[in-house]
Amino acid sequence: MRVMLTGGKGMLARTLLAELGADFDIVPTDLPEADITDEECIDAVVARVAPDAVVHCAAMTAVDKCETEREFAFRVNARGTANVAAACHRHGVRLIAISTDYVFGGDAGGPFSEFDAADGGRTVYGRSKFAGEEAVRALCPNHVIVRISWLYGEGGPSFVHAMMSLADGTRPVLKVVGDQRGNPTSALAVARTLRGLLARPKLCGTFHATCEGEATWAEFAREIFRLAGKGQRVEECTTEEFPRPAPRPKDSRLEKLGLRLAGLPPMPHWKDALAEFMKSEWGTGNG
Repeated sequence: MRVMLTGGKGMLARTLLAELGADFDIVPTDLPEADITDEECIDAVVARVAPDAVVHCAAMTAVDKCETEREFAFRVNARGTANVAAACHRHGVRLIAISTDYVFGGDAGGPFSEFDAADGGRTVYGRSKFAGEEAVRALCPNHVIVRISWLYGEGGPSFVHAMMSLADGTRPVLKVVGDQRGNPTSALAVARTLRGLLARPKLCGTFHATCEGEATWAEFAREIFRLAGKGQRVEECTTEEFPRPAPRPKDSRLEKLGLRLAGLPPMPHWKDALAEFMKSEWGTGNG
């Protein structure tokens, strides 16, 4: 099976190439040759590559930057995704589109299943990604939408890499938000779930692919430092004490009901996935 990746230079696409390359003919594409905001360009790329499936990873994911560059966020995440969806449908290609927990506001309390109503939440990033989801549903019936969250992976950038960089011995205490709750998720775990989805070519719909279990950012940071053998002290702070241009959801936990209903393997617990990653990335993290 030939699988084309958009956003081929990004963290998730790099992980997909490394993890799935032995099972599939993976063709990564990215700027400048594959501009998803140019409908003719991306149509020509899909026609030339002639994939069986496209995994659409390309996105503007800088959540705060989306607030100040609203038009560009919608051009990439909404219009760009529509272009990819339309090209896939024209050429008879299955589309697996990567989305986000930010499509939920996160203030009503989670966890959210695939059957809970999403509206894009309170951020430009969330609204632009939800608009992209709606374009996929409208333009490419042969699709799977995969929502992920709190993602980290080889080479970063990610929260894990940021914490490891900050814990350099120069800061006795790190303040980390303790009132936002979600599912820390390994890109490798997502890649393994995508392998299962790719192997089920008739499967359609929306799926959540976040690791099991839950944590706050402060709990996540403490587990990173425990696995790394660092004595870094973490002090919890509130969201209000760490203001950001884009409001963060207080509860963005995602339930994996879709995977269970489809009979697909469950995602690993976030602590197990993190331990595997820490061992691979830094040679530590045996638990």
